[in-house]
Order: sequence, then C-alpha cells, then structure tokens
Amino acid sequence: MIKKKRAPRNRTIELVSEERQKFRGRLLRLSQPVSLKEVENRTICQDVFETLDYLPGGFVDLVFVDPPYNLNKTFNLSEFRAMESDKYEEWLEGLVKKMLRLLKPTASVYLCGDWKSSGAIFNLGRKYFRIQNRITWEREKGRGAKKNWKSCSEDIWFCTVSNHYYFNVEAVKVKRRVLAPYRDSSGRPRDWQEEETGRFRTTCPTNIWFDLTVPFWSMPENTDHPTQKPEKLLAKIILASSKPGDLVFDPFLGSGTTSVVAKKLGRRFLGVEIDEYFCCLAEKRLELAEQNRSIQGFSDGIFLERNTQVNEKK
Repeated sequence: MIKKKRAPRNRTIELVSEERQKFRGRLLRLSQPVSLKEVENRTICQDVFETLDYLPGGFVDLVFVDPPYNLNKTFNLSEFRAMESDKYEEWLEGLVKKMLRLLKPTASVYLCGDWKSSGAIFNLGRKYFRIQNRITWEREKGRGAKKNWKSCSEDIWFCTVSNHYYFNVEAVKVKRRVLAPYRDSSGRPRDWQEEETGRFRTTCPTNIWFDLTVPFWSMPENTDHPTQKPEKLLAKIILASSKPGDLVFDPFLGSGTTSVVAKKLGRRFLGVEIDEYFCCLAEKRLELAEQNRSIQGFSDGIFLERNTQVNEKK
C-alpha cells in the first residue's frame, strides 16, 4: 500500500516496513486440517473459501460476516466486481454452506449488507438460519447524489442457528440524554437519573442505530481500509450475542476490528483475511489493544449517543 502524507493530528494506524515484516511472521496460512488450539486468537491470511475446509467443526459461538457488498470495490491489492443479484446470492451461499459446520447449535450469525445485497442476505438467512431481526444503522459518511437519495444506511441481519441462543440485552443498554425530564408526584425523577454531566435515561437498544461514527482520520481506531466498521458497532454485537470466553469468528476480517473488539471484551477470536497488508494492520491493532482496551462511545458498561463525551457538561 502506498504511504500517504498525513496531517499532524491524523491518528490513522499505519505500518512501517519493519512492522510489516514483524507482523507477517504471526500470520497463518492453512494447507491441512488444524485443531482449534492452533488457530485460536490468530489471523489467517488466505482466501476464506479455501480456509474453511481446514478449520475444525462446531467451535464458533458468534460469527460476524461482512463480505464485499455487490459493488465494484478495490481493497488494496484485491478487487471485487459487481454481479447480477442472483449470482451474488450464489457466491454468498457458497460461503454460508461451507461455514455451517463450524457453528455451534447455539451460535448467532450477523450478516452485513447494503440495500442492494440485503435481499440476497434475507434469502440465505431464511434458508439456512432462523432470522431474528434486521438491524439498520446510519452510515453518515458518503457523497450526495444529484438524481437519487443519498445512501447513508446499512443492514445487519441477526440470525441464529436454532431457537436456543444467547442474548444479553442488559449488556447493550443505551444512555440517552433526557429532553423532557418528567417527575412523579413527589418530585423524584421518573425513569431518568440526574448526573453531574446532565440528565440521562438508560434504555433498551432498538434495531435502528443512530449512535455510530464511521472511523475517520482523528479516531485512534482508523485505518486505510475502505469499508472499516466502527469498534462500537462490533462491541454491541459481541456483548449482546456472546459470553466472556466465547469464540468470535470473522471470515472477512479486513483491518481487524472484530478480533480487536473481541480481545478488548474478553472473548476468543479468529479472523480470516486475504490481503496481507490488512492482516498485518489487524495484528498491530491487536498489539495496541493490549495497552488500551477502551472503545469509543462505550463507557462503564453503557453505550453513549453519538458525539457524547463522558465528561460532557450540560
């Protein structure tokens, strides 16, 4: 990847040549069946369709699938070309069918897509899993369109292998500022708390997420990956659908967000990514997570609204 000239306050994670050599030595490439112990908490640099044949069965508690959307897109040295919708569905089904044997009967599956690919994902979710919900999250980045509505949302289909699955709603409560602070007849706050920084209510999460910020240059989690998901997004999913010590699998790891957040939250992980540069970025981020386990927008077990600071004054 070509090194870019950065502004002085740009916090984008980069790799110097010595780091790339260092992290390259940590990557795995499989050529025969392996045990879970051999791949646990590791990054595999390989085409996922080849990798899945060598992994053990029945070890995944949670899988986060963020495949290339059905668009023309360049990912460093690799490129994905848009297909007809039925061809894209066939391509994605090939992945799902190979992945099924890795999942525990209690596993949860999150499948990402945009409005063009969402129909194909729904068809596969209905065919191979039990669809529990569709999450829509606001992706506020992107250019406007002169002859169409600006696309600023993506979908995540929440599926499970069976009706027996883990979901911890208490772990993903959202802290919202109260605009109309009602009180009961005795003058006590009604379903909200008075804090030094303002008045807040802790509520159950919905399937529409407006509180995410797509990583950009001033955020310490930012990389040059073109479709990087926010750590906060993965934190919601991992906390809701896995227990400490569970294994989280990402077959399209990119720059490592899933593995990094899993590590920060005390889960085991396994990621597969075809691009070596992004694999090395993932390894660097995993190393950085050993010193700093914070997740922007998540504090003291509560998810904050977008642009809310922990020390913000009313």
